[in-house]
Amino acid sequence: MYLEDRLRISIAKQMADVFLRTDFARFGSEAQVSRALRKLVEGGVIVKLGVGVYAKAKRSALSGQPIPTQPVEVLAEQALTRMGVKIYPSRQAERYNSGRTTQLPAGVVINTGNRRIGRKLGFGKNTIQYENNLKRTEGAY
Repeated sequence: MYLEDRLRISIAKQMADVFLRTDFARFGSEAQVSRALRKLVEGGVIVKLGVGVYAKAKRSALSGQPIPTQPVEVLAEQALTRMGVKIYPSRQAERYNSGRTTQLPAGVVINTGNRRIGRKLGFGKNTIQYENNLKRTEGAY
């Protein structure tokens, strides 16, 4: 049985929608796993959300192209949680939920508390932006 088939079976059996590359390390070497994951992405079984982050895919009813089974904001939160990052509501979402504003948050912003995240997550034009609780110093950009 090919490694690609073993990965496909493993993905189908799992309840999670998000997979990290480290989940598949037991199947073979880095090069073999990378090659098999690339083939699964090309085959539309999974989609790539970022470096080492993949999600289950389904075919779009409109274009027929593979798309994630869940919205990107849900998948990004799951991926960050799997990586050990605590997630909090964004400042704009907090203001809206508490009734201090009627303006809906535009775009997807995830608050990572006191952690700075440089990882890009998203699919297509839907990318995740991060905010944190760290104070910026004057004049720093």
